[in-house]
Amino acid sequence: MAAGVQDRELKAADYLLSLRSLTSELERAMQAIACNALPDLEESVATQQMLSSRIRELADDLCVPLEANSALPRVTLDKDMTIQIRAASDELQTLNQRYAMLIRHSSRSVALMAALFSSLKGQIQEASGPRLKHQTWSCQM
Repeated sequence: MAAGVQDRELKAADYLLSLRSLTSELERAMQAIACNALPDLEESVATQQMLSSRIRELADDLCVPLEANSALPRVTLDKDMTIQIRAASDELQTLNQRYAMLIRHSSRSVALMAALFSSLKGQIQEASGPRLKHQTWSCQM
């Protein structure tokens, strides 16, 4: 049972580290969006996917009871570790909401730009009169 407890503590520590790493990746992705750094964003998204899978696996492992025998006392994580995990999870959730808003806003911006550039049916207008002909370009949004 001691080996099971130690394994569970190691998984909890790995879970906490993975939560913090995912938080860093979300911040990195938002910075990449702000800087228009597509390669950095793509790399960050790939890392986010890997970390998310790892977090899901660890969460599944940590949710399984340590002992199938219900007569034995239930083994729980250290209180300090639980507090740290909860704080990291809350921070990640808050950051994830900001990230989602940024993605939604960016998607709307991209849609507006796509609409603008897809309507390249701009009209060339020439000024009339005795002056030289001046050309202007306009498009309708």
